[in-house]
Amino acid sequence: MLLLQPFFHSIRNRFFRAHLLLRTLAILAFGAVLFIALYLGSLKVIGYFHSQNELGIILSLKIFQMAWMIMFSLLLFSSMVSAVSSLYLSSDNEILYSAPIHENQLFGMRFLTSFLYTSWMMVIFSLPIFGAYGTIFHADFWYYPLLLFAALSTALTANAVGLAATILLVRLFPAKQTKDIAVYLSMLFGILLYLVIRLMRPEDMADPERFPDFIEYLSSMQTPALSLLPPAWANQLLNLYLQDRLIDWTAVGLLLLTPVVFYWGGEWLMTRFFAGGFSKAQESFGGYHTFKQTAYHPSPLLRIFHKEAKLFLRDSSEWSQLFLVGALVVVYLYNFKALPLDRTFLSADKVANIIAFANIGAAGFVATSLAARFVYPSIGAEGMAFAMIRSSPLTLQWYLGCKYLFYCIPFTLVILFLIITSNYLLQITGPMWWVSIAMSLIITWGALAQALGFGAMYADFKIESRAAVQGSFGAILFLFSALAAQLLILVLGFMGNFRLMKGWLLWEQVDSQGIVFSCLTILGLAVLSLFFSLWSVRKGIRTLEG
Repeated sequence: MLLLQPFFHSIRNRFFRAHLLLRTLAILAFGAVLFIALYLGSLKVIGYFHSQNELGIILSLKIFQMAWMIMFSLLLFSSMVSAVSSLYLSSDNEILYSAPIHENQLFGMRFLTSFLYTSWMMVIFSLPIFGAYGTIFHADFWYYPLLLFAALSTALTANAVGLAATILLVRLFPAKQTKDIAVYLSMLFGILLYLVIRLMRPEDMADPERFPDFIEYLSSMQTPALSLLPPAWANQLLNLYLQDRLIDWTAVGLLLLTPVVFYWGGEWLMTRFFAGGFSKAQESFGGYHTFKQTAYHPSPLLRIFHKEAKLFLRDSSEWSQLFLVGALVVVYLYNFKALPLDRTFLSADKVANIIAFANIGAAGFVATSLAARFVYPSIGAEGMAFAMIRSSPLTLQWYLGCKYLFYCIPFTLVILFLIITSNYLLQITGPMWWVSIAMSLIITWGALAQALGFGAMYADFKIESRAAVQGSFGAILFLFSALAAQLLILVLGFMGNFRLMKGWLLWEQVDSQGIVFSCLTILGLAVLSLFFSLWSVRKGIRTLEG
C-alpha cells in the first residue's frame, strides 16, 4: 500500500480535487451515455440475429466468441507495450530499486497500476456488449456476476502474461535500448491477431456454400476456436449459462487459477531477470557524432518539422506502431473486398453506397484514434524542453500551426488512401465518391485540431511515454468530444446529401437542387468543424500561455 500511495494520490489530484469535480461528473455522465448507447446498439444487432432462427442464434454466439478473442488480443498487446515503460523506463525506478524493496513488491505494484491503466476502458465498455446477450437470452441475475468475473479474469491474465513476456523479451533480446522491444511487440501482436482471425474463420459465417451440406456448416459454426486460451474459457462458461443455465465449474477453476499462476510466474521472472534488464535500459546508443558549422536558416515551419521528425524517429515505441497501423489498414481494406454484396436483398449499388457512407464514420474513427495516440501527447512529450520553445521568438500560434501541418500531411494521405481504395473495392460511382472524400477530410482535419487543442489544455510535461497519456482525463475528454463532433457531422451530412444520393440511386440522375443542398451541407460542416477546432486550439493556447 505504501508503494501504491503515489498512484492513488495522482488519481485523486487528477479527478477528485474540489475544482475538478464538475468536470469529472461531466465525464462520468458522458461515459454513462456511451455505455447505454453501446448496450442499445448491441441489443439491436444481437436481437436481429436471435430473431431469425436457430442459425441466427448460432451466428450470434459465434460473434460472442470472436469478441472475447479480440478483446484478449488487444489487452495482451496493450499490457506488453505499457510494461516496457512501467517496468524499465519509469522515472521512479532509480528511487525504488535503491530502496529496501523486494522485486516481488515492485512487481505487485507495477502489475496493479498497469492493469488499471491499460484494462479499465476495455473491461468497462465490453460489459454492455456482453450484457446485451444476457437480455436477449433472458438470463437471470447470476449471468452478470459471471460476466464480470470472466471479464476481470481475462484482463488480469492478459496483464500478467504481458508483464512476464516483457521481462523475458528484455532478457532474451540484447537491445541497447529497452524501447526497441516495442518493434518485437508490434510484430508479435500482428502475428497473434492474424492467427486469431484466421483460426476463427469469420468469412465462413457469410458463406455457407463453402461447405458440402448445411449440417457441416452448422458444425463448423459451433466448433470452438483456440480452446486452450483464457477467452475461450470465458466464452465456454457464459455460453453454457446463456443456453442451459448451467455453470461449467472447470472453466470457473481455469479462470480463477490462471491469473494467479501467471502472476506467480511473473514474480519469479522479476526476481531473476529484472536487475539485468534494468541495467540494460540505462545504456546509451554509443558511438560519436561530429558537429559541423552550418548556416542558420530561420524557417519556423522547417525547424518544427525537423524537430518533430527527430522526436518521432528517436522513440522506437512510436514509429514501431506504424507496422501495426499498416496491418490494420490491410485488414480494414480486405473487409471491403470480402463483402458479399451480391447476396443482399437490396441492389448491390444501394448497399455499396450505404456502406460507403458508413465508411466515412469508420475512417473518422480511425483518424480520431490515431490522433489520440500520436497527436494529443505530442505537446506534453516536449518535456522540459518546452521552456526553450516558449523562450524562442516563436509564438504559440505559429508553434501549434506548424505542428498541425506536420501531422496533417500523413493523416490526410492515410485517410485518402482508405476512402479511395474502399470506394474502388465497393465500385462506387457518382456523387458518393466526392461526398465521402470531403466529409472524411473534414472529420480528420477537425480531429487533428481538437487533438492539439486538448493536448495543449491538458499537457503533462512529465510523462514517461506517450502511451501513458491514453488513460488521462484530457485524453478521455478529447475522445468524447471528437466522437461527438464526428457523430453530429455524420447526421447532418446524411440529411444534407440524402436528396442528391436518392436521385442518383433511383434514377441515376444528378439533381441540380440536390447538388446545391449538398454543397451547402459540405460548406456548413466545414464551418462547424472549424468552429470546434478554433475553440479547442484557442483555449489550448490560453492554457499554455498561463
